[in-house]
Amino acid sequence: MKVIKLNNIKIVLAAVVLLFCIGCSEQVLQKNIQDANFWVLFENSKAQANENNLTWDFELHRAGKYDVQIIKKGEQTDALPKIELESDGIKINEIPNKIFVINDAKGLKQTVYQFNKTLLFKKPGLKSLKINNPKSIDQIRILPNYRGKLGFGTDTYKTEWEEMHNSSEKQAALSWFKDAKYGMFIHWGLYSQAGGIWEDERMEESKNIGPKVSEWLMFKFKIPRNEYAALAKTFNPDKSFAKNIAKLAKDAGMKYMVITSKHHDGFALFDSKSSEFDMVDATPYKADAIKELYNACLEEGIGFGVYYSHGNDWFNGTDGNFSNVKKVNDSLGVLSHSIGKNQWDPSPNTHAEYLENKAISQVKELLHAMPELRLIWFDGDGYITEDQSFQFYKTVFDINPNVIVNRRVGYDFGDYLDAGDNVIPSADTKLTKHWETCGTTNNSWAYKSYDKDFKSVQEMLYYLVDIASKGGNYLLNIGPDGKGHVPEQSANGLREIGKWLKINGDAIYGTSSWKIIKEGEDETLLRGTEHRAKKGFTSSFSANDFWFTAKENKVYAISLATPENSATIKSLKKGNAQVESVKVLGYKEKVVWKQTEDYLKVDLAGINIGNNGYVLEVTLIDNKN
Repeated sequence: MKVIKLNNIKIVLAAVVLLFCIGCSEQVLQKNIQDANFWVLFENSKAQANENNLTWDFELHRAGKYDVQIIKKGEQTDALPKIELESDGIKINEIPNKIFVINDAKGLKQTVYQFNKTLLFKKPGLKSLKINNPKSIDQIRILPNYRGKLGFGTDTYKTEWEEMHNSSEKQAALSWFKDAKYGMFIHWGLYSQAGGIWEDERMEESKNIGPKVSEWLMFKFKIPRNEYAALAKTFNPDKSFAKNIAKLAKDAGMKYMVITSKHHDGFALFDSKSSEFDMVDATPYKADAIKELYNACLEEGIGFGVYYSHGNDWFNGTDGNFSNVKKVNDSLGVLSHSIGKNQWDPSPNTHAEYLENKAISQVKELLHAMPELRLIWFDGDGYITEDQSFQFYKTVFDINPNVIVNRRVGYDFGDYLDAGDNVIPSADTKLTKHWETCGTTNNSWAYKSYDKDFKSVQEMLYYLVDIASKGGNYLLNIGPDGKGHVPEQSANGLREIGKWLKINGDAIYGTSSWKIIKEGEDETLLRGTEHRAKKGFTSSFSANDFWFTAKENKVYAISLATPENSATIKSLKKGNAQVESVKVLGYKEKVVWKQTEDYLKVDLAGINIGNNGYVLEVTLIDNKN
């Protein structure tokens, strides 16, 4: 068997790009050649051959999700048979789809087929690929999944980024962020007035592709830019919205806030000199809503952050660079991800001009206007290049190194990770940076007038506790309506969590994961917005379920159930922990407890335990996480 190196592929791919993409931008060429660094091409002649299969060893340079393609010489008209292959324990057994006919570097036609199922490699290193029915193929190639990025493209900026990320300012900001643990996300903008309905049609009723969450209104209904802009003429929220929402975050026990200063629709909730499509110039409100909320949060002691869609802007960002990238990708036989790209009414400028003249400029405006800004939550990186992604990160650092940046700035330049929208990683997932889960109180992020599927207090509390036990942050979203009013069920649920945190906050704020995450039934994972909307939440918790967090020499055992008279915790037995004292948070009297070789047992008789459980603060003589 032979390890297939990638160096000999780069020249061929670059030649293909140059032959078929004359006139494409230098940035687009650079992006695709960078991506080609992670392609692997398998030749039949270099495989270990058996009677019915071929096997290759190869070096994978980046972990991530990969597509698998079959290449046949010539322009094929027939479908391929079902093909079975296996790599890294993942099996694919299906008929690959014909997606492109391309020319190779010599001008000869090739037909490209692709499997629907992808290969998810969790670690780089030496891998193997085994395929049955090899007579159906001429070549195989694996390449990064067209919907995602693998991280640093060429390592060009890795050293410089690490110096900034590891600076004392960034690390102090990250330390604050890790301790904060719980924040408020706010999706609010022109779309909030529509509430998920356009011309009497609900988003779910539209036949157009795209997410059904209401901040994607413009995309889902393919609303022309000028027609969408008319929404600004009636956007006039209550003047008290900023103080009301800051107060709600305080009551909810949240330590920081992130609001959509500009979502994919391109409308800025702040006063921008880079665009007149903003709160001051385009609405009757005539004031900077972001600055007002920033000031209200400072008064309440809430850390303030802004969401900013940098790669996607349906108003000024043309087609998100889609047509240029697609031209290159088509020539290489690579699919192009079109979700989030304005192909119905793109602005006439180039995407590079948008990035320089609006996106970078507006990020600078936000940083200068709010010197105590805590973080920028970038989104919609789309088809920006590694150079452009790094420019956003460096712009933030150069103006205010105390501001942390999330993963979605692009490639691997974020200071911390997000697990995904309404996604909680499993307990055995190993992440390379601190992480955060952003989640919704119902199913839409922005206000949707008919979405009444609000999560219960116990469900949201479970997510907060589960995330904290794994060491992450929880950014829980609200979607105010066009007037800035938060739906009552959402607000009431947050206030109930705030009451729980007033008693039990020591088990959340400033904690880290303990050596044991959970005791009891298997975890109920949150797997995404659509998953939660379809499946609902049916989990219940027993007196035997506990989640653990740690702080200094203390371990917190968190229960979301009402016990009978005592709590028995096997994870806190002798050998796992040497207990010095035990108390129930919110209860001043001493409690009786006993530690044995099998468990820690705590007498809870006579203690008033509420509907949302209780927390034991266990002080250890020697706590080694």
